[in-house]
Amino acid sequence: MYFNFEALLVLLTFLTGAIWLWDWRQRRSQAQRRGAAAAEPRTKIGWWIELSRSLFPVILAVLIIRSFIVEPFRIPSGSMIPTLLPGDFILVNKFSYGLRLPVLHTRVFGDGQPERGDVVVFRYPEDPSQDYIKRIVALPGDAIRYEHKKLYINGEPAPQELVGRYPPDPAAVVKREHLEGVNHEILLYKNARDGGFTFKVPPDEYFAMGDNRDRSSDSRYWGGVPANNLVGKAFLVWMSWDWQDSTINWGRIGDAIH
Repeated sequence: MYFNFEALLVLLTFLTGAIWLWDWRQRRSQAQRRGAAAAEPRTKIGWWIELSRSLFPVILAVLIIRSFIVEPFRIPSGSMIPTLLPGDFILVNKFSYGLRLPVLHTRVFGDGQPERGDVVVFRYPEDPSQDYIKRIVALPGDAIRYEHKKLYINGEPAPQELVGRYPPDPAAVVKREHLEGVNHEILLYKNARDGGFTFKVPPDEYFAMGDNRDRSSDSRYWGGVPANNLVGKAFLVWMSWDWQDSTINWGRIGDAIH
């Protein structure tokens, strides 16, 4: 069942804000009618008014921070291994690609655009209620090709170098990919099919791939990411939970995301 926390947050902000404003106007009106003595706190007020007084500034602050500054996300799958692990909790910069209104997602300020190599959170094109995180590997107008597990952008290969085996899984190897100044690690499985393809990125769309190249549902399967679906750029791991050992992975806390 889909739960739209963003819409609920907006609704609560308007509801508590309306009650807070009504109460403020009532108290101001009474003070003007009765004089300074009426400005003293009233002894009896409805619980919903008292609750709104307390909650409105808190909910408003959360809405502003979450919608326009930074938003936390949890990594639920292994599609971005080795960069991000299941159980990582990350922070996403919400103004990297322009400020957008909550719920409506209309850009109201800024003209920032993703660059090749950015790790981006976006609304899944086939079901916008779901948030996905992948790496942007190609920009609008780019011609890309994936062949023998190597990425080519506008005819130029993205260089790779072997890093070594991936200890948790002996069937996988780690390689370092160089994507226009962004050096990041990818995971490849020896026995996985090549998965070759060619693609021309449409205007106002981006091509996204998981760093776990052979085990990621990404633009290879459902096409480009529309610019309007962008949520923000991932930049920090603020918490990491090791599901296997049921402990906090202290070594990952504070890691920058590249």
